Amino acid sequence: MDTVASPHVVASTFQAIGTTNSVLVTRPEVLADAVEIAQRHLREVDRAVSRFRPDSEVSLLAERARRAPAEAFVSPTFAAYLQAALRVARLTGGLVDPTVGSALAAEGYDDDLDVVRRRAGFHQVRVARVPHWHTVHLNVSARRVSVAPGTLLDLGATAKAYAADTVAALLAESLPGGFAVNLGGDVAVAGDLPPHGWAIGIEDASGATRQVVTSTGQAVATSSTQLRVWETDDGPRHHIVDPRTGRVAPVVWSQVSCAAATCLEANAASTAAVVLGTDAADWLTRQGIPARLETVDGRVVTTAGWPDVSRRAA
Repeated sequence: MDTVASPHVVASTFQAIGTTNSVLVTRPEVLADAVEIAQRHLREVDRAVSRFRPDSEVSLLAERARRAPAEAFVSPTFAAYLQAALRVARLTGGLVDPTVGSALAAEGYDDDLDVVRRRAGFHQVRVARVPHWHTVHLNVSARRVSVAPGTLLDLGATAKAYAADTVAALLAESLPGGFAVNLGGDVAVAGDLPPHGWAIGIEDASGATRQVVTSTGQAVATSSTQLRVWETDDGPRHHIVDPRTGRVAPVVWSQVSCAAATCLEANAASTAAVVLGTDAADWLTRQGIPARLETVDGRVVTTAGWPDVSRRAA
């Protein structure tokens, strides 16, 4: 997903948390400060919840929980992001679950994606147990977390979206003007709007823009089965696990884009839709979520409230 610049907007792009990110502002003089605020917060997020840093709070907790229940006092950032992940698990009835880390590792996604892709091969010998979100206990006021044995938290399905919401809010609180924060395709906006709203391009895995939609305050997120992919001896894999099975979700949709009041909610819906497969459109409709679902062969399905698919980027 891309946020399309206009004569009224300037942007800066940078790498962080394993993806490409952009900050767009309506007042050029605040761009440098906005980028610094965003990068500083993303550094905190990486230290707290990265599954690929041995010194992150997630990794240290997983090491403690290797053979026994474990608990830890955690940073405010860890607590906030875990609270967001548990909220999403409740909202989706467990379709998006932060305890799928061991299942992802068992599928081969146990390191940075570039490292995983460089491997000569990977043969899965087991299906990892998913402890499920209700075994994770968070005391927010005390910032204490407890988990079941064998739990490896993976906040990948929520952290990027929640970070987009958080950074957008921080920018609007700290600086004048309007802001769009695009963290690897999860887009949140805050502050003043450009004259015609924020133009958001829905891109496919090749980078081609499939449609442009306009946000006047709504967040938009896309979940894809075609981007974070790698090869194994048993065939290709992607990064979205069905917590009900502990295996990657079947590829019914190449990508799903959703709009919501927050990026966290939009991403929760798009990820749950990938997990639900053929049942996704009905579920999204029942939830009242505007969405665009695209199959691998390019067929598009939309739910009520999503803009006309005929509007495409020039």
